[in-house]
Amino acid sequence: MKRLQIIFNVVLLIAVAFLFYLHCSTSCKKCQKNATVKAVNKNSQGIRSSIAYVELDSLNEKIFFIKNKRKELEAEQQAIETDWENSYRSLENQKNNFLKKGAAITQQEAQDFQNSLLQQQQVVDNKKQSLSQKLNEKSFKIMEDIQTKLKDYLAEYNQEKNFQYIFTTGNGLDYMVYKDSSLNITGEVIEGMNEKLKSETK
Repeated sequence: MKRLQIIFNVVLLIAVAFLFYLHCSTSCKKCQKNATVKAVNKNSQGIRSSIAYVELDSLNEKIFFIKNKRKELEAEQQAIETDWENSYRSLENQKNNFLKKGAAITQQEAQDFQNSLLQQQQVVDNKKQSLSQKLNEKSFKIMEDIQTKLKDYLAEYNQEKNFQYIFTTGNGLDYMVYKDSSLNITGEVIEGMNEKLKSETK
């Protein structure tokens, strides 16, 4: 489901951006108090850097909590679609069986059947709309939960790393024209979040 993938990416992007906006604001205050203190890390070439990035697509695919929640939502979406399609097949069968009567059908019978069929279609469509709305609400709550968990983890993660900026990249969200792979912390974030969320569910 590409739509859910894009939604997850957008939520993760917002979460990371908001977290590090807050972090940078705090860092700037600390810098005013002590200009000699700098939060820096070394990349593989030995160049000191305070910048890193994470790949949102990889987070979606490799953090088990996110992956499982996405599969859960996709399964529910598929169930809604299947139920809707089956209901329409049933209505189609009703119509075909009615038409088999042929010339024996009176005008009044035809009108009554058409009205009944339209009412049933409306019921089927309303049911799908209601279920889809509930699923959207559930999706929003899940994404809020993911956003909170990601923000909490990155706050802990950055206490030791002390990056000034952490950027995000992903399908449709990549604004970097060049990326030094030595600044990629995605693997660490995936490993850390999987471990943290695994322990929380025990």
